[in-house]
Amino acid sequence: MAEFLTIDDADVKDKTVLLRIDINVPYDEKTRKVGDSDRLREHAKTIKELSDRGTKLVLLSHQGRKGDPDFVHLDQHAILLSKHVGKEVKFIDDIVGERSKGAIKSLRSGEILLLDNVRFLDDEAEEKTPEEHKNSTIVKALSPLADVFVNDAFSAAHRSQASVVGFTAMLPSYAGKVMATEIEKLEDILNNMKTSKHDTFVLGGAKPSDPLDVMIFMLEKEILEKVLVSGIVGELFLIAKGYKLGVTEDFLKKKKYTEYLPQAEKLLNKYSDKIEIPVDVAIDDNGKRKEISVGDLPSDSLILDIGEKTIKKYADVIKDSATIGFKGPAGKYEEDVFGIGTKLILEAIANSGCTSLVGGGHTLEALDKFKISREKFTHVSLGGGALIEFLSGKPMPAIEALKAAAKK
Repeated sequence: MAEFLTIDDADVKDKTVLLRIDINVPYDEKTRKVGDSDRLREHAKTIKELSDRGTKLVLLSHQGRKGDPDFVHLDQHAILLSKHVGKEVKFIDDIVGERSKGAIKSLRSGEILLLDNVRFLDDEAEEKTPEEHKNSTIVKALSPLADVFVNDAFSAAHRSQASVVGFTAMLPSYAGKVMATEIEKLEDILNNMKTSKHDTFVLGGAKPSDPLDVMIFMLEKEILEKVLVSGIVGELFLIAKGYKLGVTEDFLKKKKYTEYLPQAEKLLNKYSDKIEIPVDVAIDDNGKRKEISVGDLPSDSLILDIGEKTIKKYADVIKDSATIGFKGPAGKYEEDVFGIGTKLILEAIANSGCTSLVGGGHTLEALDKFKISREKFTHVSLGGGALIEFLSGKPMPAIEALKAAAKK
């Protein structure tokens, strides 16, 4: 276990506690509604525990980024949290103004207050050290009002932003339940993988940089025996192997994903015996699913999933694995006809009986969509980018900040 303190070590009764959570959840542009999620349900457990222990609890979080459609207020989040916590989570559409300060000062023990989207502050998203963030707006304004800082936002732990690391330079700081559990579970799985054989990662999704980072680290460290690629990264490896993809290749160029081709080529040259690429794919044939062999590429239709032969090939590898990691869907899982690869691979992992790790926002949505029980996996991570950074062996600013705070 990492060298930091958790809320089990903290005396919080009657103290004002700043709790950083990550309730950045799916948002429907048409209805302007935020969706329920694992993040809300899991953070609610930390919130309830701290409230039951008699804290005056102030919640800090964000939703979206400036300029994006999901960059909204957190009033709906407060309603959803209230449902999961079983207590009222008050909301105020202010962060560092007099109204929020007054609301914090008037909190009674056990009460819970959610401040508005911290990313409304201009300097929140600046990447700085905890010491440098002492002068950031939110840290300067709220530190004098609080006794304790708790960071429960593992999924933001790869960020060195004001509300994530800044308070650790000013207040006694602890990890919440979500943060501590994520780190403990991930460290256990990684430590087991370093000593076991037949470890496999299934890597897909729409962001090639994430899977490639994991592959570079884990293959160089000889942690993985096999990597099964799909999604956008699978398409890049098909090009690296020499296949022409047609319309799909044009799409990858337009999105600038082909910039990652040199990395894919280098990995394939060095680890060709460890990287499994699709042998068939599913394309959009006038709205219908059509499966073709990769030997029949290029195609005038977009590749939107892996095919049946690839699914079987990957499922066989999964069956023989000791540990399985899954990050990123195999195709356009939102459409039933192109969600088959994602569904069957996740079911193969769920039924394998091996140590299993799945994570990422789209993966969690896929579990919901296909009604696959989370209980069937060893660990379901709330992290997306943070999970990738952790699995890639990179330092995590929020975790390092908690370690530094513990040493004080």
